[in-house]
Amino acid sequence: MTTGPDLQTLFQLFPPSSYLRDFDVITADQMPEPYRSLLVHEHHMTVTVEAHHGSLVDVKVLERKRDGNSYARKILLALRSDRRIVQFGLVLIWLDYCSPEVRAEILAEKTPLGRILINHNVLRRIEPTDYLRVTPGPEMMQWFGLTTSQPAYGRLALIHCDGKPAIELLEIVAPE
Repeated sequence: MTTGPDLQTLFQLFPPSSYLRDFDVITADQMPEPYRSLLVHEHHMTVTVEAHHGSLVDVKVLERKRDGNSYARKILLALRSDRRIVQFGLVLIWLDYCSPEVRAEILAEKTPLGRILINHNVLRRIEPTDYLRVTPGPEMMQWFGLTTSQPAYGRLALIHCDGKPAIELLEIVAPE
């Protein structure tokens, strides 16, 4: 297993003061269902949440940062069926590991990342590196439609594209 994404580095890109109160690293075995099925696997979350909810998802980019060959974004995935937010994410992409077509589609910010990589037949390997139990902050509670604070679950992962560690991400699914 490779060293995974550094959560503090992702948090420096998009400080968590209003979207995340606290988090604990947990093991896959400590992850309760349905979150274990949603997070403990080596598949794209785009496909996983679409299958779980029976609806395609759209990406909403809340913030972005571009620095040379790196591009980072803070995103939400919303169900097409009812626009409900089902996932929050922080993504750091090393664009020099992406083809010009994939890079252009990522920067267009119209399609979820997993769908782009699948549509372009990018040889990819998804490597979950840590699992998290998080306490949502006010902003995340609003996104997820929560009226009371309840734990949410997520994962840190690397996506290797054509054998290179091209994408670091934090993915948190909405509480059910």
